[in-house]
Amino acid sequence: MAHTRNTRATARRRTGTSMRRTLRREAPSTIGLLADEQDFAAMRRYRTFTFDDHTVYLQQVEGLLKTLAAQGVHTTLALFDPEEYAEFCAESGVAADAPASRSRFTAEIAATGATVAYTGQPIDTLIPLLVSRAVRQATWEYATMLLADLGECADCGQDIGRAAFDRASHLLMRTLETAGPGTHHLVCSTPTENEQLLAVLHTERGTTGPALLDSGEGAEFVTVLAVGIALERHGGLVLRTSNPGTPDRVHGWRLTRGSLVPLTTGEVFSAYCTDADTGDPVSPESGVEYCAGFDIGADEPEEHR
Repeated sequence: MAHTRNTRATARRRTGTSMRRTLRREAPSTIGLLADEQDFAAMRRYRTFTFDDHTVYLQQVEGLLKTLAAQGVHTTLALFDPEEYAEFCAESGVAADAPASRSRFTAEIAATGATVAYTGQPIDTLIPLLVSRAVRQATWEYATMLLADLGECADCGQDIGRAAFDRASHLLMRTLETAGPGTHHLVCSTPTENEQLLAVLHTERGTTGPALLDSGEGAEFVTVLAVGIALERHGGLVLRTSNPGTPDRVHGWRLTRGSLVPLTTGEVFSAYCTDADTGDPVSPESGVEYCAGFDIGADEPEEHR
């Protein structure tokens, strides 16, 4: 009888372990990543943060990602910012020098911040992708705040930010409609008092139907363009179109008083072949045609006519 009870107990423990493993595979994981050495060094002041070498730390993170993937666990990475972590701990009243607090903060930034899903990419590929997404989100949040703070027009009572967003959406759609089929890469640059906002959009358009847009990327792009419209800043837009068997075409426009004014061929060439930081000339790419901006057609969205 004792042997039978022990056998049953062992079977229950094995069943419980198996069930927990099954549940583990269905529970997603998030890793808060210290992407650069400066942030890593800032975390070393905490006694419970036991890593002392950033390169080794990244190797261990990559090893953990591979292990979780082998177990069938979906894992995402979020950018861990030490300054934001310290503020979070102070506001939440939790001890900063504790693994549980770091875990709680990681869950918080995963819910509200930029993340990247791990699908087998090397860590050297994941880091720039994660940083890029974090920059994009910060740009979008800042641009959204600028639009929200503009309030209503004193003359017509219209929400300035909302009207600028509608106008920007219209300009983007008209640009893509007029550009025709192909793979389109757009860059919008808008200056503000504090910084230069930059948004990038990738889209495909077939021979029929509208362009296919990622909703998040499209919203970010339109928001940055809307800031230039609302603040009446002299921003710019560049479109690069690729089609099989033909050279890439680059077109450009100047944003002036809420309209996209086509640049000349020379202006497009100059803008594309000049280093933005130094002003030095950059050699033109082979297989690329630098073209004047084209007229995108209707000037106003239908609902504003």
